[in-house]
Amino acid sequence: MTTNELIQPHRPHAAAKDPGQRGLMLLLLVANASMLAVYMGVGAVLLPTQIAAIDPANKVAILGVVGGVSAVFATAFNPIAGALSDRTGRRNPWIMGGALASLVGLAFLGNVHTALLVGIGWCLVQATMNIYQAAVTAVVPDRIPAARRGTASALVGLALPVGGTVGVLIGSQTADHLRTGYLVFGVMVAGAALLLTTFCRDVRRTAPAPAVPRREQLAAFLSALSHHDFRWAFIGRALMVLGYFSVVGYQLYILDDHIALPAGMKPTAAMAILTPVSMAAMALSTVLGGIMSDRLDRRKVFVGVSAALAGFVMIVPVISPTWAGMLVFSALNGLAFGCFMAVDTALVTLVLPRAEDAARDMGVLNIANAGPQIIAPFVASVIVTTLGGYTPLFLVGGALSLVGALAILPIRSVR
Repeated sequence: MTTNELIQPHRPHAAAKDPGQRGLMLLLLVANASMLAVYMGVGAVLLPTQIAAIDPANKVAILGVVGGVSAVFATAFNPIAGALSDRTGRRNPWIMGGALASLVGLAFLGNVHTALLVGIGWCLVQATMNIYQAAVTAVVPDRIPAARRGTASALVGLALPVGGTVGVLIGSQTADHLRTGYLVFGVMVAGAALLLTTFCRDVRRTAPAPAVPRREQLAAFLSALSHHDFRWAFIGRALMVLGYFSVVGYQLYILDDHIALPAGMKPTAAMAILTPVSMAAMALSTVLGGIMSDRLDRRKVFVGVSAALAGFVMIVPVISPTWAGMLVFSALNGLAFGCFMAVDTALVTLVLPRAEDAARDMGVLNIANAGPQIIAPFVASVIVTTLGGYTPLFLVGGALSLVGALAILPIRSVR
């Protein structure tokens, strides 16, 4: 049996109230956009603002520690929640439970005033948001046919530009009112989860999986990495994300300390302009990349070229550390990252080893999303503080993305 056959959704048990694929795509767009609004709005605006207010002299190092430690929780909870979701055969309880727990975590984060408590709060939010993310991510391989994965991934991929733009705009508007900002994000995620779980009933794909002896659980958990193509897709994703977040995670501080902004423009206001520019470009390349990869039945060329472009554009702020340079960088970086994430997601769903372990294996893949975020804050803070500022940071981020482009070449089962 082929990989494509293995990952076809099981339709006989579809619930009576199914929104259809178009409705499902809209619900998934809202669910993913709300999640990414939290990651971008809180992670790129509210959290750095809060840390800078607590300890401006050590903000870079503190953000690195908080971001790195919290990403450990993201890395651990995503695949664990995915495996538990597979075992129960249901997604909705994990989606709703993760969203409500995130609301509690965000409310807590908005009411603390020390670096330690900020770190604890962000760890809680990362853990609970990744429970939510693991279940939402698994819906695509559960219910979308393989031939439409590129288009589906592109539509769902619009969540990044939509959610990122909304998140940064909300974060920029509420940066002086942190408690309100955190609550807005929490309510947004809870509302999106309520919509998805209400209108998209669970489709039980198989009977719940039998219990596995504990000594076999870890080997089973990471078994997807023994699959050649999945392993290389994992490596490529990890390198690309590491390069991207090494820079983007510090964008507020880059604008404050490295870029010559127009007179009177605050870094948060600059973020509110740059993010829509980047996200509009990302939306365009997400849709075009996903649809064209379906029509041409080619995934690797889109993934490789977009990763390479992401690497090369890192040189722009080095050559021109100006407002104009950042506008050009944001547009090109958005084009590259949007196409990469849309088509790479489709590629990954086509190299999943087993359909019945889809959420678990997508959770393992999400280690390539969250794992680099463990390394990125520590590495970025060390580079900035010891190697002379943000120019070396751009160069390292670009090199990682270029190596990530090369990692796509060994994949054999997908063209």
